[in-house]
Formats: sequence, C-alpha cells, structure tokens
Amino acid sequence: MNNIEFAPIVNSEAEWMVEINKFAAKQTPSFFHIHAKLPRVGRTNQVLGASRQMNVVLKTYATGGENELHAHSNEDHLFVVLQGGAIFYGPRGETREVAKNDCVLIPCGALYKFHAKEEEPLVLLRIGAAVDPTGNILARIDEKGAPFGGYSQKNKEVPYELHEDKVFG
Repeated sequence: MNNIEFAPIVNSEAEWMVEINKFAAKQTPSFFHIHAKLPRVGRTNQVLGASRQMNVVLKTYATGGENELHAHSNEDHLFVVLQGGAIFYGPRGETREVAKNDCVLIPCGALYKFHAKEEEPLVLLRIGAAVDPTGNILARIDEKGAPFGGYSQKNKEVPYELHEDKVFG
C-alpha cells in the first residue's frame, strides 16, 4: 500500500476547481486507477480526470455518511456505486435504495440527497457534465433555489478521518 499513489483529496469547492482546471488544460488523454483510502468518519472527493465539460470524481463516504437535499444548477451527473449502498431521497419523500453496480443519473436541477447504508463505506464514481462550460460547474442550490455549499455544515460536512488500512481498489 505504501507505493500506491492516490489522487489528492479536495477539501473545498476551490480545490475541486483547481484539480478540474489542471486536467482540463491538458489536450491529451487522462489515465487513472480507481482507488482510495476509505474514511472512518466523513467523506472524501478525489478528482481523477476532467475536460472543459466533464469531470470524473471518486467519492467515498463513511458508513452512515450523508448529504442534504440539493440540486446542481449547471451539471448533469451520474453516480456509479462501486462499493456499499445508499438510500436516495427526492424532494417529496421518495426513496430508492442502490447497491454495488447500480447507477443513478441526476439531471441538472433535480433535487436529491442520499444516506450511505451502515454495512460498509460507500464508494461512488461520479461523472459530471457541464450544461454551460463557461459557468460554475460546481454550482448547487437548495430546495428554495438559494446557493448551497457542498462543503458546508448545512450539507452535513464533517472533517474526515481515514482508515490507514482500508483501501478501495
């Protein structure tokens, strides 16, 4: 495990954009391996590749990890469940359970939230596509249409702690 190079964990929307822009500046293919240290507490985001209109992020959630109801106002995105499971919730109390190898496509503007199930850490591959590549690809709104920070306490963000010996991939 000591020789494995992990993509950096981004700890803010600004760091996420720096990583996206690094990849998007290249005009050559990006190659990456999907692996991450798993969190005991909290969640992590690692940008694995990006272009001007698309970004690929590995997201990990500790068991029971969650976020709050929100929508992305400038991005369609897809989640691919690589490990664990989650319950997705819609704005009217709708629920849907997902497990390994399930996928969830979230259209721009669709409100949702999810909660990682308790059995094991949740690992998601997130692929996002900008609706307007000149706008903020990470823009989020809450159920009232107000700006909503992904790294905010309102979004149930807590400092992450990693397992030193638990790795995905």
